[in-house]
Amino acid sequence: MRFGLRLPSFALGEETTGLAAMGAYLRHAEDLGFESAMLIDHLLVTPPAYRTTWLEPVSLLSALAGVTRTIRLGTLVLVLPFRDPVAFAKEWATLDVLSGGRSVLGVGVGWHEGEFATLRIPFRERGRRMNEMLEAVTALWAGDHVSYEGRFYRFDDLSLEPKPIQRPHPPIWIGGGTQPSEKIYGQQVDTIRPVLRRIAKYASTWVPHSSATAEMVAGDWEVIREEMAGFGRDPDEMTKVYSNFIHVLRPGESPESATDRFRVFSGMDLEYWQEFYLLGEAGALAERIREKIEALGGVEHVILNPLDWNPETLDMLASDVLPLVRA
Repeated sequence: MRFGLRLPSFALGEETTGLAAMGAYLRHAEDLGFESAMLIDHLLVTPPAYRTTWLEPVSLLSALAGVTRTIRLGTLVLVLPFRDPVAFAKEWATLDVLSGGRSVLGVGVGWHEGEFATLRIPFRERGRRMNEMLEAVTALWAGDHVSYEGRFYRFDDLSLEPKPIQRPHPPIWIGGGTQPSEKIYGQQVDTIRPVLRRIAKYASTWVPHSSATAEMVAGDWEVIREEMAGFGRDPDEMTKVYSNFIHVLRPGESPESATDRFRVFSGMDLEYWQEFYLLGEAGALAERIREKIEALGGVEHVILNPLDWNPETLDMLASDVLPLVRA
């Protein structure tokens, strides 16, 4: 099992956290054994779930590539339908080269209609656009003189250079599935099967929603296995991730003490954070993480999202939480 971080690029503070501090934070994470650093992608503020936006992920990851050594750099998740396939293939290939082949492309379809309206992309097209993006981008990475004819994207006889160091392309993680927060994320039951089919067809790694219950995850996994068989893929090829926001309370510290930290980025209340995020003392959090790993039938990656850039937070995770999860 590998442990990684999702970075708090929203938590810049009154005095903006600079690249030097971010680099020091991640080099410390490397020393502690964290193997990946991932970023969220939001164009706008997306209430009520989030009350702030994150820094643009490809730009930040490119900068972080120069101030880190071994940690893998990626997105969890990047909204792929926002991008153009040729331009994005070039951008991400450049990131993979600059990082020495350390990039991980985690993608999703997006859920906030206002972001799509701002970019003049029809919201209902996002799933089909994502399918075409995945096909077009991976084709550009894998070969030369590539042509593509889709409903939304078309190009003829293109050769992209430089290609990613990782061949035929960087790992592709896809997030999605059933979740209990339909009123926030606008999820409809009839939209779940296409999401799971996309994961089964294109993903090397599945990232379920952190808020999904054990029953939801188990049901989704059965569908993914069924769909993978239909595509001629072995379900054992698919790896899985558990990810979530986390804040560790010291012994005897009240959950209310974390309210100001969560309010930095979330418009929800304490009850929501306690139910869906990881908020509590180390032993209780490790138990919740183990329960989710069991519900997933085992995972290869646990990605935790601290709420600040304080290296002491990493120390607490590495010394107090992760050993209990490993045990």
